[in-house]
Amino acid sequence: MKSQYVRFLLVSFLLVCGMIGCGEKNAAIEEGAQKAAMEEAAQKAAKEATAAQEEQERCSQSLRTPIEVANSIEMKFRLIPAGEFMMGSPESDDDAASVSRPQHKVRITKPFYLGVYEVTQAEYEKVMGENPSKFKGATNPVERVSWDDAVEFCKRLSTKEGKTYRLPTEAEWEYACRAGTTTEYTFGDDPASLVEYAWDEGNSDGKTHAVGEKKPNAWGLYDMHGNVCEWCADWYAPDYYAVSPTDDPPGPQTASHRVGRGGSWYDTAGNCVSSLRFGFVPSPRSANLGFRVAADLSDTKPDD
Repeated sequence: MKSQYVRFLLVSFLLVCGMIGCGEKNAAIEEGAQKAAMEEAAQKAAKEATAAQEEQERCSQSLRTPIEVANSIEMKFRLIPAGEFMMGSPESDDDAASVSRPQHKVRITKPFYLGVYEVTQAEYEKVMGENPSKFKGATNPVERVSWDDAVEFCKRLSTKEGKTYRLPTEAEWEYACRAGTTTEYTFGDDPASLVEYAWDEGNSDGKTHAVGEKKPNAWGLYDMHGNVCEWCADWYAPDYYAVSPTDDPPGPQTASHRVGRGGSWYDTAGNCVSSLRFGFVPSPRSANLGFRVAADLSDTKPDD
């Protein structure tokens, strides 16, 4: 009887060891598969980015306009070619927010220029005569600006420069952020690589940082992920994607909130993906909210 009990314990022990070994093996297989998927997404994004850069160059040559221009206060802008893309998150992305669905085709029918960087505190002060930011630094992005403040900046800059500056639409923003890519970030799907492109909760030390310190996307735009969340021109509606037009969607006619994009120094990596939408009441001034400026091509001459 004793020998049978010992035999039972031995068999049980071997079974448990086998189960543990099997679990470790499955975990290793799953980790390997996940790593391979991330590498594949990075390679895909790199190919898409190369194609986008080539399109940007073709657009510049066709229109005989520079890829990069600057204005009198040395704000730099990059040429964004016209094109189409799939906006939002696919149904296959189980972690995607419902406000970023359904994914849908969008056409940006006209090329435009978009700020290389988020508007800095030095630039804001030159135009507005003040610096409301919490995290002071001349080359840090301006923050603690409401949507109305951002629009007023664009109006005053337009008057100063004699051409129209504006906030980008939400569709223009995501199109420019993706820069031809279809992955979660402009570089692929791996949040561990975000540190090379963005200041977020994991590396920001709880504050903004000087613009342009991280890698740009394929169209030469910096900090599209993180640093400060960026105001867009549109009103925000969680269900807008279900009724959005294909060509140059302008956003809802009215609502209570305005769109913010890109995530910030305060956000997790998951909140900095290319597709995620935020809605903010227009009036509050938050230390994680800033903006970048767009300019229509017809208003920007090659010698600017």
